[in-house]
Amino acid sequence: MTGPRPVPARAPRPARSSRPRPSRSGPSRSRSARSRPGRPRWRAVLGAGGRALPAVLAVLLVLVAAAAPLLAPYDPAAGSLHERLLDPGAPGHPLGTDGQGRDMLSRLLLGARPSLACGIAPVAVATLAGTALGVTAGLGGRVTEQVLLRALDVLYAFPGILLAIAVATLLEAGAGTTVVALSVVLTPAVARVAFTEARRIRSAEYLEAARVSGAGPLVLALRQVLPVVAPVVLVYSSSLVGLAVVYAAGLSLLGIGVAPPAAEWGAMLDELRPSLLTHPWIAIQPALTVLAASVVFNTLGEALRQRIGGDESHSAGATGAIGESHDSGAGSSDRGRHPAPEATR
Repeated sequence: MTGPRPVPARAPRPARSSRPRPSRSGPSRSRSARSRPGRPRWRAVLGAGGRALPAVLAVLLVLVAAAAPLLAPYDPAAGSLHERLLDPGAPGHPLGTDGQGRDMLSRLLLGARPSLACGIAPVAVATLAGTALGVTAGLGGRVTEQVLLRALDVLYAFPGILLAIAVATLLEAGAGTTVVALSVVLTPAVARVAFTEARRIRSAEYLEAARVSGAGPLVLALRQVLPVVAPVVLVYSSSLVGLAVVYAAGLSLLGIGVAPPAAEWGAMLDELRPSLLTHPWIAIQPALTVLAASVVFNTLGEALRQRIGGDESHSAGATGAIGESHDSGAGSSDRGRHPAPEATR
């Protein structure tokens, strides 16, 4: 009887190489790994919550205003009594017609030009004048500071729209009058921001070093102070455009701004007031356009403020009245009457 056959011993397996195996999808994985960091780039461009969207809408609004003559399907001044007061959605007139048979879409498109011009131009003037006054008050001596602050406090004490009406009634109705009136209204608010920033840094070491080196007041203002003040002022001024558009439409509605039959949103509101009860969907269109433009520019200013990070460090200090630099606080008592830095939030 034979015993069980011996099981032949298996040869030992070769040790696995410690060298990493090449991945089958190595190139594709490397591409995907490279592409992953690309995904947040859109978020970086748009910012948290799509902060670039207001800027895109504002640029689009300006481009539409610039190209309005090419986009308007009809002559905004040409009308037909047979097509008067057509409801929105009528054939050939998507937004209807007004009381003289003029196409509402064409008039709204052409009205963007004077409406935005009357909003952007006074803000630009107020930015330049307010920055100059604020920096001068912040860097000047006590007498210069007090004279400028008290003069700005006087203007700041009046409600903005009442001051605009008072200035506009002294001049002839028109777009130029609107720009002048709104420039007077907005300049004190911009000067508040510029003065607060200039006062905050006027005792900085680098300014003292520049003074010791022989730099004059103009050189200090242009080379040392203005680069610090300008970003804060520009961010704040961007939020004033929406307010200026609303004020300009209000002056035209009262008959002391752009006068009918000009295609301007406020003037269109003035013309369409008799149709407000009978044809509300036509009369309300200019008001909705003014509201949309105001929201776009206000949101743009808020997005820029959050993006730059000055909402806490700069704008918080700018909310104080001009007169708070010394004992007098004349500007603080009327903070809510004028377009102050916190009014656009």
